[in-house]
Formats: sequence, structure tokens, C-alpha cells
Amino acid sequence: MKKERPGVGIGIYIRKNGQILVGKRKGEHAGGTWCAPGGHLEMGESWEDCARREVREETGMEIENVHFGNATNDVYGDGKHYVTIQMIADWESGEPQILEPEKMEEGWQWRDWNDMPNPRMLSFENFYKSGYNPFN
Repeated sequence: MKKERPGVGIGIYIRKNGQILVGKRKGEHAGGTWCAPGGHLEMGESWEDCARREVREETGMEIENVHFGNATNDVYGDGKHYVTIQMIADWESGEPQILEPEKMEEGWQWRDWNDMPNPRMLSFENFYKSGYNPFN
């Protein structure tokens, strides 16, 4: 009998001019909440490569200085459970585009870390409440 296990997610907090990129989700999972770009870690993929790939797939941008921030344990009310690896990166090039419109309700926005919109996706909320500051 196969046991259920948590999924592994990646959140990428991209820094540019003292701000972080966020967007509002739509759809079944965490719809109506704000989040950073992110997704699922693929088999054999490094955290840094996953962060670069997800940002490219979701926004069309390139990032640099990609590194580990922290990790959160996110048990959603819809029965989903993720361990989310929160990565920090700097903007390298490109303008944020909505490349997965089926997943985004509102366009990507650069926001001050101390003025993040609500409600936030659980992994983002847990990261925000952890006290970790992506600018330190």
C-alpha cells in the first residue's frame, strides 16, 4: 500500500529595486490569494534550477543570485500538504508577463516587502510570518 506524502513546492521571492514580485492566483488551489512565482520541484532537479525554470515559465524573466531562504510546512484545507522551499533571487532581465493565464487572476506586481497584499497563499503567509526578510 502506497503512503501519501507531502509534495515539494518552490516559492521564488525575486528582488528588484527594494521590491518583491507577487501575483494573484486563480483556480482551484489557493485561488484568490497572492503568491510569489513558484511551482513543483521535478525529479533530479536542483532547487536553484527549479527556481530559474519556474520564473521563466511563469513570468518570462531571468533571475540571478538564486539561494535558499527558508522552508515552510504548508497543510492546506483542501487536503493538500506541501513542504515549500522558499528561494531568494535577484531580477536579472525581462519584464514580468502572465505566461500561465489559467493560473493568474491579476498581473504580476512589484510590491514592498512590508506592504504585501492579502489574502496570501498559505506558503507565502507562512514564509511572511516566519520573520525571514529577503532583503537581509
